[in-house]
Amino acid sequence: MFAFISMLYIGRGIIVPIIFAIMIAIVLHPVVNFFVRKKVNRVFAIIITLVLAVLILAGFGFFLYSQATRFGESWPKLVETFTEIFNSTSAWASDQFNISPEKIQVWIAETKADLLNTSGNAIGQTLINVGSSLVILFILPVYIFLILFYEPLLLEFIRRLFGQSHRSMVSNIATRIKTVIQLYLTGLVIELVIMAALNSIALLILGIEYAILLGVIGAVLNLIPYIGGIVAVALPMMIALVTKTSPWFALYVLAVYYFIQLIDNNYIVPKIVASKVKVNALVSIIVILAFGALWGIPGMFISIPLTAIVKVIFDHIEPLKPWGFLLGDTMPEVAIFKIKIKKKIVKESAISE
Repeated sequence: MFAFISMLYIGRGIIVPIIFAIMIAIVLHPVVNFFVRKKVNRVFAIIITLVLAVLILAGFGFFLYSQATRFGESWPKLVETFTEIFNSTSAWASDQFNISPEKIQVWIAETKADLLNTSGNAIGQTLINVGSSLVILFILPVYIFLILFYEPLLLEFIRRLFGQSHRSMVSNIATRIKTVIQLYLTGLVIELVIMAALNSIALLILGIEYAILLGVIGAVLNLIPYIGGIVAVALPMMIALVTKTSPWFALYVLAVYYFIQLIDNNYIVPKIVASKVKVNALVSIIVILAFGALWGIPGMFISIPLTAIVKVIFDHIEPLKPWGFLLGDTMPEVAIFKIKIKKKIVKESAISE
């Protein structure tokens, strides 16, 4: 087990992009089949599907870029306003806690120096990560194209790997896995659209600047468990502090986002996303943390669908069905209720006699 986990960690640069490519290929598979049924050559059908997907993503990216450009034009003004707020806060802290402003300025200077000293390695690591991300971005469509093109070969290999006697079971498992991933990712897209709309409408009602940009960013960050939700609410709160005359607007943003999170956690996720993947909450939290430690933020994204795939496999193999039951969200009947009912029936029968 230690050797297997070590291999997964060492090979994450190869394994994670392939897993993402497989998941995206499964989602795009129905579109490819649609074009194939329209008598389009399979290669051209895959190319058309990939081009459409890239155009949709490019449109979304252009929208974010246009909003971010508007935000960038106002950035100097935001920095100036934030500096004024920070200076006034420092003056208030020095009066309340008997700390001289000079000490606060010295602490700020030391903190800034520490950040500058450590930023060199951080910038270098960031450049490496950006370079790796660009390589993955260019190679991902190639993976997706090849997986879609060689889909019959890959499925036939899996069937032959497990023998003729298990051919029907393997086909059933493959179909179930494809359905689970398609429904789960579709649920995530629906959640993203709903959350972006709710965030943007709430910020527009409050009169927060860059409401649409912040709403969309918040919806995207919300897909990252735990960390994303905190960053998603912190950004509009900071904008509210530096653009509004009253600090109460930041608290209004916090209250509205908390209400939206309640809707997301109690309705959108259980009804739209989690209903597609029958994995209980305890297992979900454990696998998110485990895959996050193993593969970082990308691991958090793919932890739930991978666990759902494992559950589908366990549910179709007799010795592993108890493990599949453990991963699921089907609660067994509580035995104590049965005992009480049984005692009541015995008591009633004794009275009647």
